Amino acid sequence: MALAVCGAATISFSAILVRAANVSPSTAAIFRCAYALPVLGLLAYLERSHTRDQHVRRRPWLAAAAGIFLATDLISWHHAIADVGAGLATVLGNAQVAVVPFAAWCLYRERLSRRVLVMLPVAILGVVLVSGVIGGHAYGSHPATGAAFGAVTALTYTIFLLLLRAGSGPAATIEPLLIATAIGTVAATLIGAIVGDAQFVPTWPAHAWLALLALTSQVLGWVLITYALPRLPAATTSIILTVQPVGSLIFAALIFGEDPGVVQLVGAALILVTLTTMSLRSRSPASAAPRRASRGHSAARHRARGR
Repeated sequence: MALAVCGAATISFSAILVRAANVSPSTAAIFRCAYALPVLGLLAYLERSHTRDQHVRRRPWLAAAAGIFLATDLISWHHAIADVGAGLATVLGNAQVAVVPFAAWCLYRERLSRRVLVMLPVAILGVVLVSGVIGGHAYGSHPATGAAFGAVTALTYTIFLLLLRAGSGPAATIEPLLIATAIGTVAATLIGAIVGDAQFVPTWPAHAWLALLALTSQVLGWVLITYALPRLPAATTSIILTVQPVGSLIFAALIFGEDPGVVQLVGAALILVTLTTMSLRSRSPASAAPRRASRGHSAARHRARGR
């Protein structure tokens, strides 16, 4: 549990570090991925060398496709940070938990539970409230635009997670992320070149913040969560996952003085309620014990890779 909480808290600093770097959205996405590649490469090599089954079924092309959506997700999220603040942008991005079940239903014909159908309108209402459409004194330079970018972030983050899930073998945890991160670097570079906001010459201290972002969120936080959460009950997992958006809201307020309006905070609270409720899994007492590890593993890998 300590490792899981540390991992979620580490990831909660992602938006803080992006804002501290004060670079364009494409630049932040490019170097967050690029600076993480050497460490992820070393970890993937060590993981493969210690894997007993060297013939694990992998689909690297799906992990590569995930990298394209990773780049789109990060760039959209960075725009949301600029428009609506680090805290609210992170909460909006985590609204993907309400999108994943519908995407899984379309792709894998997984049954939609009543909980999903009930909580989706709650998440949508939360996004609307965060956008500042209802009520005045909305925080952010462009709250409505920021909420739109947040919605795109949630959608592309969902596709990224589903593709990464499909491209991962049962014993592969870091190698698919390495592939996705490498392709994400290339895709973010191309998007930045097309949009014209990419800056390829490192500057100080911006790139110190970006290097710290890569080593903490893209590497350390992800590894801690991946190895810790599969060993925890699903109910505990759902609570721990809320540490990331809640932590981002708190840190953004303390460090940057972000002060969202009451209506926006209510919207953030609705999204957090959705996050917690959607992460919980219904389990019968008879099957809870033998299936705990596998369900916790699913929740950890496919809903908590983190920003």
